[in-house]
Amino acid sequence: MNTLRPRDAAIGFDNLTLGYDRHPAVHHVSGRIAPGSLVAIVGPNGAGKSTLLKGIMGTLKPLTGRIVLDNLDQREIAYLPQLAEIDRSFPLSVYDFVAMGLWRRCGLFRGFGRGDHTRISEALAAVGLEGFERRAIGTLSGGQMQRTLFARLLLQDASVILLDEPFNAIDTKTTADLLDLVAHWHAEKRTVVAVLHDLDTVRHAFPETILLARETVAWGPTRDVVTPENLAAARRMVEAFDRTAPLCARDAA
Repeated sequence: MNTLRPRDAAIGFDNLTLGYDRHPAVHHVSGRIAPGSLVAIVGPNGAGKSTLLKGIMGTLKPLTGRIVLDNLDQREIAYLPQLAEIDRSFPLSVYDFVAMGLWRRCGLFRGFGRGDHTRISEALAAVGLEGFERRAIGTLSGGQMQRTLFARLLLQDASVILLDEPFNAIDTKTTADLLDLVAHWHAEKRTVVAVLHDLDTVRHAFPETILLARETVAWGPTRDVVTPENLAAARRMVEAFDRTAPLCARDAA
């Protein structure tokens, strides 16, 4: 199924500040996510982790600074939102929901050919959802829905994959199966960036970590970033942060 050609697609942050209604949610972030990286973003609640992903996706524009996509088209980025953000009341079957992953390649109004149907079936099989094709997404468990979202990502065949809390509130078996897919993407030299809360998963499966607390606390090899000292500093920084604060003086300038 993989049609990806390796490319030097990197994501850079240049003194980046993102926020809402001119109030910063994450600020003064600088650094570079190298091509083919497997990176976890961690931090306390309210640290700006999901905000950073939305900035990379382009759905949230920088207040100051910039995001640099080197050799990367925005359409080559696939995004898995949090489960809570998915409207499962819409009457879609698992098959039709997964098939949406082909829209970038096929367009909204072109019918699927035999090869497309084969790819959809292969994606469902890859996440263990054979036999679920006609099930309505509203009837799925949390773990089954997350498998469905991963199947859609497989069809997107993207160079960069952003995952927002992909293993939150799902069973251990589903987590293990989906982590195998993440490892497979990494082996294919795709860039995978995931917001995570489970630090054991981070230590076990993600070689690089960004620790946020509205700004960068630490960024580098996971063993050096996820330390008791850094985690304590991140908690203190988030607790002290004024959510109503305006842009700081150097941003406003």
